Amino acid sequence: MSVPPKHQIRALHTDTTVTVYQAYRPEIGLPAARDGRFPGEWKRERMTWIKPSFLWMMYRCGWGLKEGQEVVLAVEISREGFEWALRNAALSHYVRGFHADRAAWQRELRGAPARVQWDPERDLHLRPLEYRSLQLGLAGEASRRYADEWTVGIRDVTPLAREIHALVRERRLAEAERLLPAERPYAVPDGLLDRVMPIRTGGRTSPAS
Repeated sequence: MSVPPKHQIRALHTDTTVTVYQAYRPEIGLPAARDGRFPGEWKRERMTWIKPSFLWMMYRCGWGLKEGQEVVLAVEISREGFEWALRNAALSHYVRGFHADRAAWQRELRGAPARVQWDPERDLHLRPLEYRSLQLGLAGEASRRYADEWTVGIRDVTPLAREIHALVRERRLAEAERLLPAERPYAVPDGLLDRVMPIRTGGRTSPAS
């Protein structure tokens, strides 16, 4: 099996939607799954992080066992919204040789309604892998549009998380693997990730081309 590129978006997606994952306390997660939209208690003015990687979400929420993250949601959003966020995002951290300087990066970050982190992808044991997984932080306009415009549907996938976790604990890894969401490489339109995907060329970091 070939190793994916270090920076690549992999997600469960259709021609019109992308599935991302979040985890919440029951007071937020259960109404969201029941109604297919985030309740009024969901703070639209706060930054929220969405993750196309199911296993990275499992790492973050401890298979839905961490306090305040007991309900794992699969949130299906429009591709149009997902790509708007990426197109308007900034990297969450400064990268020498990619940004003109630290001050330029800080200005870009302050003005961006979204931010991107590339964190190590995880295996079934939640150990880090050599390649990265996208995390997308949404704030301000992006957060409001995510909740009220881009969301197509919300499912409670906590039972799936628990089932896969049980199989991993029993060392039935092949069975656990078969239950994972079918995350495939996401076809990225030209220029979409230019501001958020640094690559190394000839020993220095430069924008993706």
